[in-house]
Amino acid sequence: MRLSPVVASDDPLYLQVARALKKEIVGGLYPVGSHLPTESELCERFVVSHYTIREALRRLRDDRLVSSRQGAGTVVVPRPSADAYAQDVVSINDLLEFATGARFAIESIDMVTIDAKLAARTGLASGQEWLAVRGLRQREGAPTPVCWTEYYINREFAALGKVLGRHVGPIFPLIEDLFGRSILEVHQEIGAAVLSATLAQSLKVDAGTAALEVRRTYKSSDAEVAQVTINTHPASRFRHSMTMRRIRM
Repeated sequence: MRLSPVVASDDPLYLQVARALKKEIVGGLYPVGSHLPTESELCERFVVSHYTIREALRRLRDDRLVSSRQGAGTVVVPRPSADAYAQDVVSINDLLEFATGARFAIESIDMVTIDAKLAARTGLASGQEWLAVRGLRQREGAPTPVCWTEYYINREFAALGKVLGRHVGPIFPLIEDLFGRSILEVHQEIGAAVLSATLAQSLKVDAGTAALEVRRTYKSSDAEVAQVTINTHPASRFRHSMTMRRIRM
C-alpha cells in the first residue's frame, strides 16, 4: 500500500502518515508487541522523507501507541484503559516550520553575545554566545513576507552556519543529522508585540502595527537548549488553530 505524495488534505504530511498508521494499529494490523516497519520501509511506502516519518512516529509516541528505542525499532505498546485527549496544533506556517512554499531569505549570520534585552526575548542566559541567523520568510509569488525569522543556535552547532545558505526547510533536523543530538522537546510561546519602524518596513506594514511573536525553544536529548526560533508575524498574517481530539484507549 502506498500513499501518494499529493493528497487531498491541508494537514502536514507527518500528521497524515501518523493517522494512517494509527488507524492500522487500532484496527489490529499491528498488534501489541509487534514492530512497525523500519523508517526506510515507511518512507518508501508513503513516498515521504525520513524527517516526515520521524515526526509521524513522534506523534504516535505522544499518543502512547508505540515506543521506540535505538537499535530496537518501534514497538506497539498496550494502551491505557482511560479516554484521553491529544492535541493537534497546526498554524498557517506549520508548528515545526516545514515552511512549505515559503522561502527563507537569510539577511545575516553572525555570532552574538546575549545581552539583557535579547535574554528577555529568547529566554537564554546573558553573556552566552549564540549563532544568530536572521531573515525574511516569503511564499513564492506572494507580494509580502510571511514573517521575520530569527534563529539562535547553540554555539556547539555553530558550524551549521556554513551550510544554511544551501539548506531548505527547518534547521533542527540538521542538528540531529550532523551532530547526532536528538531534539526531544519543543516549547512554544506566543506573545503580542508592536513592530519597530525598521522591522515594519521589512514586513511592508506601518510602523507600530500589532504583531505576534512565536518563540520556540528546542531542547536536545541531554536537556540542553539547542536552538531558539522567534518568528514575528504582522497580526493580519497569522492564524493559530488548535484541535483537541478524543482518543479512545
